[in-house]
Amino acid sequence: MKYRVIGSDPGTRRRVSVLSLGTMLFGTAVDEATSYAVLDRFVEAGGNFLDTANNYAYWVNGTQGGESEALLGRWRRSRGVTDEVVVATKLGGRPNAPATSLSHDLEGLSARVIRESSERSRERLGMERLDLLYAHAYLESWRVPLEETVEAFAALVAEGAVGLLGASNHWSWRLERARGLAASAGLPGYEVLQYQHSYLRPRLDVPTPRSVDGNLGAVGGDLLSYLRAEPALTLVAYSPLLGGAYVRDDKPLGDAYDHPGTPRRMAALREVARETGASVNQVVLAWLMGGDVPVIPLVGASSVEQLEESLGAVDLELTAGQRAVLDAAR
Repeated sequence: MKYRVIGSDPGTRRRVSVLSLGTMLFGTAVDEATSYAVLDRFVEAGGNFLDTANNYAYWVNGTQGGESEALLGRWRRSRGVTDEVVVATKLGGRPNAPATSLSHDLEGLSARVIRESSERSRERLGMERLDLLYAHAYLESWRVPLEETVEAFAALVAEGAVGLLGASNHWSWRLERARGLAASAGLPGYEVLQYQHSYLRPRLDVPTPRSVDGNLGAVGGDLLSYLRAEPALTLVAYSPLLGGAYVRDDKPLGDAYDHPGTPRRMAALREVARETGASVNQVVLAWLMGGDVPVIPLVGASSVEQLEESLGAVDLELTAGQRAVLDAAR
């Protein structure tokens, strides 16, 4: 395994594996025994960066979420895991009532919700301090003044209840505004960003259930430019393998990828995969991890076999020529 440091404060920064394991469906669609086996293998391979959220995965069983955090808490206790494994969780997207599909009635990011939800997350996970807590933003959270959200997260850090702060699925302008408010007040701000990012680039103007203006959760040129200008920030990329769409015919890419750049990029991927002897998925992960804007891919796995493929990407070093082929495809 390889590692990198996230965060800037010596008191809260952490050394994490360059690959993060997403546990969204653990405890619901992925049963407990399989979840434990995947977690055990990840840690055995040197992985130490896990990701969850307090709303995972409400839509599977018609709940308000919390199943993933609860399973991680049971696994941590059963394995005697302490702070050697970094756990990131999120709040803001939990539905106010049980739901079986995407809900628009969400808890949001008020000071009360941030305090109460973070306490429940700590209880479920069995952690005195959350290593990394994300503001899981949806448009519903905009009803709360940004100053209130910034101050509430900072209070948790000051109390020692949270280490690092992060943001997921914000428009770039709101992300910068929140970080500016924190900096001007001398408060800790967001240091880790979690967005959807992969080798294939979607059309960002396609309306989504979250916004008529396009996909606020996907990385675009404005966010990449922001990361280049702020190298202390860390990007964690969720759904880097597009839910299996790179290699499975039964997993369509969707309308956002229906543009001329997609087939050209797929051809480049296959060319590099043939040259390296690696899988297409492994090339995608290696491209993300070793780019000029380094990314921590957040991979899911519903079996140990799926995890093994992702782990194999850690040691895949793409040559400058191979990167040039991938980057030139537009």
